[in-house]
This record gives sequence, C-alpha cells and structure tokens, in this order.
Amino acid sequence: MIGIASLWYTNKLVRKLSNEERKEMELWAKAEKELGNTNDPIGDIAFLWEVIRTNTTIPVILTDEKDNVLNFRNLDSTKANKPEYLKEQLELMTKENNRIVIEIGNGRKNYIYYKDSILLTQLKYYPMFQLGVIALFLFVSYLAFSSSRKAEQNQVWIGMSKETAHQLGTPLSSLLAWLELMKMRGMDPEMIVEIEKDVSRLQTITERFSKVGAAPVLVKENLNEVIKRIFDYIKSRTSEKVSFYISSPQKDAIYADINAPLFEWVLENLLKNAVDAMNGSGSITISIMDQQQFVYVDVTDTGKGIQKGKFKTIFKPGYTTKSRGWGLGLSLAKRIIEEYHSGQIFVKSSDINKGTTFRIVLKKIV
Repeated sequence: MIGIASLWYTNKLVRKLSNEERKEMELWAKAEKELGNTNDPIGDIAFLWEVIRTNTTIPVILTDEKDNVLNFRNLDSTKANKPEYLKEQLELMTKENNRIVIEIGNGRKNYIYYKDSILLTQLKYYPMFQLGVIALFLFVSYLAFSSSRKAEQNQVWIGMSKETAHQLGTPLSSLLAWLELMKMRGMDPEMIVEIEKDVSRLQTITERFSKVGAAPVLVKENLNEVIKRIFDYIKSRTSEKVSFYISSPQKDAIYADINAPLFEWVLENLLKNAVDAMNGSGSITISIMDQQQFVYVDVTDTGKGIQKGKFKTIFKPGYTTKSRGWGLGLSLAKRIIEEYHSGQIFVKSSDINKGTTFRIVLKKIV
C-alpha cells in the first residue's frame, strides 16, 4: 500500500512538473521569437536573454524548418559538436515531447525540441527505486523469519532427540543385565544371540538420536559393506512376501566419507517406508552405482507410488500418509544426507501403483 500510494503521488508530481517544463519551453520559444524580431531598447533585449539563459536544466535544441540545428542548451558539451549526437538527441526529444513551433514571419518557422530534465527523469524512476527497497526489505524480513523459524525447529528436534536417547539409556542398561543373567542360567543360546542383536540395534538407535544436533564425525567407509549390513538386518525382520535385491556391479569397494550409524538410519527409513508402501508384499531393490566423482544409491520399491506434486512435500516435517506416524523420517533423512554428508536425497521417479525410486548422491572418496 505504501508503494502504490507513493507511485500514485509521484506520478501526480511528475505530470505537474512536466506541465511546468512545457510552459517554460513555450516561454523560451516566445523569447527566441521576440529576440529575433525585436527593435526594442537594450533593456528588453537583456530581459529576453535572461529568459533564455535561466534554462539550466532542460535539454533543448532549436532548429529551422529542415531540422538543421540553430542552437541548443544543456547537452553534453563534449559531444554536442558531433552531428550524429545531435541527431540522436533530436530523435529522443521527438519521442518524448511534442515540439514547439516558433512563427518567425514570412511563413517561416523554427522548432524547439526538448526532453525531460534530469530532475524530472529521476522523479519518474523514484517509485521504482522505492518499490525495490520495499521488496528488498520484505525479502530480508522473510529470510530472517525463515531462519528464526528453522532455528526454533532445530532446537525442538535436538531437544527431542537428546531426550529420547536419554530415556532409552535406562531400559537398555536393564536389558543388558538381563541378558547376562540369561547366559548364566544357560538359556537357549540361539535365542540369546537374537536378543543381543536387537539390544545392539537399540544401542545404535540411541547413538543416532544422541548425535542429532551435533556435527557427526565422518569416516571413510566401504558403502557396499554398510549398505549390505542394514539390508540384511531389515530383510531378516520383514515378511517373506517382500523380496529383497541388492545390485552392486562393482567388484571393488566403493568409498565415501559417512557417519555409518546415521547413514544406516537413512537407509532404514527408506526401506521401512518401501515396505509400508507395498502393504507388506512386493519387491525392494537397492542399486549402488559408481559415477566416478559421485556414488548413487537408489532404493526402488513396487508400492503405491507418489504423486509428482508431492516429490518435495514428503521431505517436510510433519508430512505423513500413515495413521500412526509423526512424519519426521524422511525429513531427518534429508537433514542427515544434505547437512551432515553434503549430499543429496530426492525422489528420482515414481509411478502411481507401480513403484518409487529414491536416490541418494554422495561424493566418492578414492
């Protein structure tokens, strides 16, 4: 509203000032005519010269009937001796304002061409400048608000994660103690091994939550081994109706700087989401591709797919299609990959009722 009001008021001033300059040019034309025809005393001639001399702001050119330049004022003195410059100025003046005719007698005429003064030109563009300043102010305000909001969200996430890690610590200690007691009583070793795996998994989850908010230590890891480890874990705890495949054509190890517990968390989220998208029946494929400078990790399912308009929305905190979910899994995955690993994660492709492919891009380490 401020910008629009300023634009309206400035345009009003521009029209008034333009009319005043027109009147001034008409007076200048009259003075030129009188000066050419006068037989009056010296005092009147001095007055006419004063009228002409006082125009110090409006660029003006006086021509004859054939547009030959007779006189000019307020033009660039370094260029005014060049005919092409004067011709260019005449064209500009013709487009900007109607010329003023001077009747000099015997049917002869002179013409006055002029263009807006520097002050008037500046005044015309002032509202644009003002709108630009307002737009810049709004943009900076938006960035500040977004930054503040993001910082607040980060603090909530960090606090929630730390508290979750703390709460998991107590029952984990008890479970470890119970495991030792079960070993001492000679209970089924196979059962104990499986329980140990799950307890170890809980310890890993606790470690993940404890690292949210702090810059994780990245270590050179063989991606084939890290991915195979989480792949086998999810596969052993998923229905037999889901087929799992892993594709890694490279025989040699593929290395990248990662934090293994956090990277496994990302893959676990993607694999669990894939199982949910297929309603517990279908196939999941992890493809690892060496692209010289980068490593691509694709997770493909045969689930219900994602609408194209929601490819970015699904990574926003709180978005979920599940009746029991917080909508933080993919948001955390994006944070881990992009902020902690300087990589990328996105929906590579998706077809409704056919399946979806998520892609992770990491920088390769030789």
